[in-house]
Amino acid sequence: MNGIPLTFSEHQINRTVLGGRVNQNPSALNISVILLNSSGSHFKLHVFENLLQCNFQSIISIEHDSSNFTDDVSKKYPMIKFIIPQEKTTDGELINLAMGEIQSDYVLVLRDSLNIPSGFLQPHLAERITEGSPYCIVPRLMDKNNIALPCAFSPGAEYSHFVVDSSSEITNGKKTLFPFDFIALYNRKKFIELGGFDWTITSPYWQNLDLSLRSWLWGERITLTSLIQFSYIDEVPVNDTTYNLDYLRYYLKNELPKIKMEQGYIKRTAFPGFMFRSSCGFMEARRQFNAAKIWVENNKFRFKMDLQTFVQNWSRDYEDK
Repeated sequence: MNGIPLTFSEHQINRTVLGGRVNQNPSALNISVILLNSSGSHFKLHVFENLLQCNFQSIISIEHDSSNFTDDVSKKYPMIKFIIPQEKTTDGELINLAMGEIQSDYVLVLRDSLNIPSGFLQPHLAERITEGSPYCIVPRLMDKNNIALPCAFSPGAEYSHFVVDSSSEITNGKKTLFPFDFIALYNRKKFIELGGFDWTITSPYWQNLDLSLRSWLWGERITLTSLIQFSYIDEVPVNDTTYNLDYLRYYLKNELPKIKMEQGYIKRTAFPGFMFRSSCGFMEARRQFNAAKIWVENNKFRFKMDLQTFVQNWSRDYEDK
């Protein structure tokens, strides 16, 4: 596995980029959109129309599969920038890539598997939900039958193991551990400062949780809003929480570090326990452990708390706003 990236743009992807003009309208929202596409549905054109009506500063449409894209679409929608990766990539890596193409303060990540209504984000609403410059705001999500999905995630502990609980109860300002399916409104500057998604973690669940938990440990907040709502058109994706090498990298970066004298660090004595936990052999375990120690050392002053303190303070010191 590669060394742990230190910046959000460290890995470059072979891609084709077409179209895209920044909205110069003075009344344009200080928000851009990243649309992750997974199908070649003609319904996507309807999504483009609805997004354009919201007066976003810019819109970036990313195709996972180049066979789902035709040049005619880019000619029909010159205001939209189309990015077509020419290699296999993760959702997080594609979001990182698109973030580098955007200038607005906030970026809304959506999927073509959502029902995106016309005019869903008006200027007064955009101003209200971004007040105070939060890092990440997560909308209410529904399934295709308009049943609320469990989008409120909270940290906990069972027998000294970190666990994640979920609830479908959504209120404005309520905290959540991470955004479901990457769908959220992100503060672009803070996203970049956090390093973005780790492209070396290929599991969507662990990649998402890695950045989200890091944001909390480094002093940021992720909150929910009931003022924006989307529903899935078809089946809702299922989080794959299988323990694998991706989990180990997430674990090393987020669960293992401790705080001493206001600095993050990994104890040397933690290696035997990690090696036993990893089940990947001494050499591979040592390589990953050393890579994580270097990464934590490089970011030691960013840590505001360790995982134990974070879990203990979730409902005590960090009261919901």
